[in-house]
Parts: sequence; C-alpha cells; structure tokens
Amino acid sequence: MHRGNETVSATPKTMLQKIWERHEVVPETADTPAVLYVDLHLTHEVTSPQAFALLRARGLPVRRPELTLATMDHATPTRTAQVFGGAPITIDAAAKQIREIERNCADFGVELFGLQHELRGIVHIIGPELGLTQPGKTIVCGDSHTSTHGAFGALAFGIGSTEVAHVLATQCLLQRKPKTFAVDVDGTLSPGVTAKDLILAIIGRIGVGGGTGHVLEYRGRAIRALDMEERMTVCNMSIEAGARAGMVAPDDKTFAYLQDRPRAPRGGEWERALGQWRLLPSDAGARFDREVTLDAAGLEPMITYGTNPGMVLPISGCTPLKFPASNRSVLPS
Repeated sequence: MHRGNETVSATPKTMLQKIWERHEVVPETADTPAVLYVDLHLTHEVTSPQAFALLRARGLPVRRPELTLATMDHATPTRTAQVFGGAPITIDAAAKQIREIERNCADFGVELFGLQHELRGIVHIIGPELGLTQPGKTIVCGDSHTSTHGAFGALAFGIGSTEVAHVLATQCLLQRKPKTFAVDVDGTLSPGVTAKDLILAIIGRIGVGGGTGHVLEYRGRAIRALDMEERMTVCNMSIEAGARAGMVAPDDKTFAYLQDRPRAPRGGEWERALGQWRLLPSDAGARFDREVTLDAAGLEPMITYGTNPGMVLPISGCTPLKFPASNRSVLPS
C-alpha cells in the first residue's frame, strides 16, 4: 500500500512498533541489540558526571548538543542562592555534582538550566512544559522515571550512566526491542478515585514484575478521560510494574497541551507535526504480546500496605494476616 511517497504496511502495528521502526538505525540480531536513534536526551547533575568523564577520557565531543538539555534537579535545594533569600547546599557531594555539571555543560556546549535559571525544575516536568516532549520521539534520561514522557505518545525510558555517555557520544543507544503489553481500562473512574489509584490498581493486578521486558500501552475510555498531568502520573509509575516504559496514544488533549509551548513546533511545522502525530496510535487489529483489562468503575482509592507497590488494597479492603509470598498483591486477577 502506498500513500504519497511513503510505503505503508498493510499489517496492523502497535504504537511501539511504529516508533521503533522509525528510529532503528541498525536492526537487532540474535547476537546484537538494535542501534536506536535518540531524539531528546535529558540530563541532570547526579548521573551525568561519570558520563562526561568518559567522554573526556576518550577525547570525544557531544555528538548532538542541541538535542541534549541539562537541568539541576536531584541534589538541589528548592530555595537556591539569591532566590527567595537563598539556601546553602550543605552536602558536599551535592555541591560537587552541581559544580561538575556547570563545568561539563560549559565545556561540551550543552544547554543547562542552572540553579538560578527561571526554567529549572524537575527533569520530567520541564520537558512537557517546554514542549520538547512530543509524540513519536525517543527520549532518554539517566533516571528511571523517564517513562513519564510516555504520556505524550513518546517512547521514553531511563538509562544508566554508561549509556548516558554512549548517547552523548553517538546520539544512539543499544537496545533490545521490548515486548508490547496493552492495558485496557474501560468505564469511568468514580469521584475521588485518582490517576494514582488507577496505576496502583494496575500494578496490584499484574505485580511489580508483571511489566518486565514490556512497554505498557494504556488504552480505553478511562485513560482517554485523563488529563495530561494524570496520564504523566500513570506513565511515571510504569517502572513500579517493572516495565521498560509506559505510553498513551496522543490525541486532541495532547495536541492542545503542546500547542504554543515555547519549544513546540510552530506554523507550518506544527501542522506537519500534527499530521505525523495522528498516525501514531496503534492500528485496529494490532497484536500485543500481552493484554489485561480493568473496569474503572469498580476501582476505589488504593492503599499500599507492604514493602512494594504491588502490595496494594482498595480502601475498603483488609490487610491480609499473611503477606503474599510473591510480588503480587491480594487483588483478584
């Protein structure tokens, strides 16, 4: 099948498949992972020093500095020097990390939101707020909850410090393609039941290891009803289910959130981007490796009672006398 100059496969594809195929530089084999292109690399002061040190040791530049954004996030006080009266950084390790990222970004030409930058903030919030987080992008960061960006229909996941160095040097990443896992949530959430309750119920159903090796795609009427911040909450906690990432297909809510953001496409570029973004949702009939269905109407506010988020109960439930032997909760499957 052909559409203009583009060849379109007649085989229905999942959203993960579509994004993966557009970014696969070298396909994986039985012996080697795929080489995956990275559209946006977010960095912060905790997991980047070792990566920049590796680049220095090998005399390598940052391959695409314009696709990397650094912010001070994890080891910083809310009230920074000369702002709101100031607050000193009293932990030596944190102060050293901050000095390191300042030096590294200056030396390698990476944009940095420093301590007193008006846009500095939580690394997984500034991306959406700026409009840098966009449907169809591959996004990585040295932080496990990078899956947050999946709320916009991006393939986003956390990476380790060595992988941070690899992305800085090549703008690519070695990855095995994850399996697909459809999480369908039908019905309507009751008043007082939040997105946090919803994702805890999902984790309670599949367990903290239930998503291992998979990307969770959240679907259904209850998911569509969530606003973008609520979708970010759900995708953020995909990691607590052991998943590689979580995703929600982009829709009009996504587009309305991104429109006119400082670094979102504008004018003709916006219209072209919309055309591409509308093609991203999984095709009807696309096959997933796993599927699970929940009824949103039956969910209550959730409470965790143990040592992992899979040990969760509805507020009307009772803590079991004996904790489950596995990592699953006592919620019915």
